[in-house]
Amino acid sequence: MIVQNTGEVEILREGGRRLARHVRILKDMVAPGVSSAYLETRARELVAKDGDEMAFLGYKGKKDTKGFPSGLCVSVNDTIVHSPAGQNGKAIQEGDVVCLDFGIRHRGLYTDHAVTVIAGHAKSADDEKLVRGTQEALAIGVAAARVGNTLGDIGHAVEEVAKKYGFGFPRNLSGHGVGKEVHEEPHVPNFGEKGKGEKIVEGLVVAIEPMMTLGSGELYVDADGHSYRTKDGSHTAHFEHTVLVTKNGPEILTKE
Repeated sequence: MIVQNTGEVEILREGGRRLARHVRILKDMVAPGVSSAYLETRARELVAKDGDEMAFLGYKGKKDTKGFPSGLCVSVNDTIVHSPAGQNGKAIQEGDVVCLDFGIRHRGLYTDHAVTVIAGHAKSADDEKLVRGTQEALAIGVAAARVGNTLGDIGHAVEEVAKKYGFGFPRNLSGHGVGKEVHEEPHVPNFGEKGKGEKIVEGLVVAIEPMMTLGSGELYVDADGHSYRTKDGSHTAHFEHTVLVTKNGPEILTKE
């Protein structure tokens, strides 16, 4: 969306603060032995307590006939995104790489946020590097979200981090506009060329979300019809912020 007034900005800021708090609380719960279904239950309680709505629950994409069954996505190890926490039957194990992806609707406007955490002790230095590097890519991608730049500048910045670490990344998944709906135009790819693509304008609200893998980055959709997994079984990481482009630079909305 393109924000039209200060009222919309304040709603987005408050929604982003609430969402960031929820994600922090859920992240702190990630530990060996915790189930994704338990995290789903806690996520619903947190949102209900604030009087907001879950953005993903019941969401239908263009080709979907049924709504998404969970409000929270908990994607583990070789699953990169969109694994429904309430239905995937996951029990988190020591060293699992766990992504929490969550969105809410506060006073009619949406925000979207994701973090990746390792449960307990990491199984490998590569997993730790993957999480750190993907988080670094998010920071660099956000920094490129400036008036006068292009979406290609964001994608290029993220892609350069992937190249630096030798990470793979999917080309069929991207960030997106957000605000009036949970997914809007424009697409915000995690690769691109400087100066190419749509111009970034003041007031644009986008979800920037690097997704990276230790392997090739090629994916398939699991039998549940939702979860994207790596074809080579490699581990994955995913970080996301909702960002408002201001005349003074990018403002991260999904922070406390």
